[in-house]
Amino acid sequence: MTMKVAIFGVGLIGGSLGLCLKGKPGITVVGHSHRPGSLNRMIERGVVDAATLSMEEAAADADFIFLCVPVGNLEEYLEKLYALPLKPGCIITDVGSTKASVMERARSLSASGVYFIGGHPMAGSERSGVDAASTLLFENAYYVLTPSPDVPEEAYLRLERLLAHTRAQIVRVDAVMHDRIVGAISHLPHIIAVALVNQVCDYNADNGLYRTLAAGGFRDITRIASSDPLIWRDILLSNQEVLLSLLRDWNEEIAGFIRLLEAQDGDGIKQAFEKANQFRGELPERRKGAITSLFDLHIDVPDHPGIIGQIATQLGVNQINLSNMQIIESREDVPGVLRLSFRQEAEMERAKDHLLTLGYTVYV
Repeated sequence: MTMKVAIFGVGLIGGSLGLCLKGKPGITVVGHSHRPGSLNRMIERGVVDAATLSMEEAAADADFIFLCVPVGNLEEYLEKLYALPLKPGCIITDVGSTKASVMERARSLSASGVYFIGGHPMAGSERSGVDAASTLLFENAYYVLTPSPDVPEEAYLRLERLLAHTRAQIVRVDAVMHDRIVGAISHLPHIIAVALVNQVCDYNADNGLYRTLAAGGFRDITRIASSDPLIWRDILLSNQEVLLSLLRDWNEEIAGFIRLLEAQDGDGIKQAFEKANQFRGELPERRKGAITSLFDLHIDVPDHPGIIGQIATQLGVNQINLSNMQIIESREDVPGVLRLSFRQEAEMERAKDHLLTLGYTVYV
């Protein structure tokens, strides 16, 4: 018996889900978009078996429906879906980075025999759109599921078995707890990065040297400030109460540093750094999480003509896919004068091994 999976919003996440599921025995993947051009692209890209502009056609007889639309559009899609004659036993899930608000809306729209299970694959890419879709996007990433207490265990297990095709690590979490954790480890850091960049931007208005010297380390630690403004507007507003509490806690942390500096408390400053160093050292390395990892190498290179092209050629000859390369002008906190960026960790490791054999000093 064929299982139908409908995906609404076939971009990076939706397209990657499609690639993971399409072609598996007994699974048919149907993609939905409201833009005709998107239908052609998802078919050409091979991420779905069929594509349609009709919500009714996509949802008809679907066993699973994945809502991969922006957080700000989730409730609108839920309302439209629950107004349709969905298949009994149908499971609707989403991929948004906040869960409590969409779970509450789904509960208010409950339909007999239809189950909503919140989802959040903690994986992403610096690229977006269906052309960036990959079967490897979710591999070894945490994929959070937040079923409400009224969802039958059988329904939850059906979704879990389907998601096994992504090779992600499924984590079952309460929706409210999910939002608190992701708020602290992802949403709050985005706010801090934006605030810090805007603070320096304001200083730069009076002295352009701020921008000049902010290259290198400052640019790296604030990279998430370049995230899509509209997407993050919706994410932050959907997690409003959690973030207000987190920001109050953050103000207390900053006030603590103000007190340490005013008192010239060197021991207190040292202890704060030691505490952070210890906890950060316990964090898992090279695992996909709430903030997309960068796979960068820094290397020291001699300053003579042609060396950059030589390195790029060496990687190309060995079929190592280089995403980007950058000469570092400001070296503070940044090892190596040349940064090489890769989309996959495996590519980075291959590049590192090859460059080491060529005699370069390589920093990961």
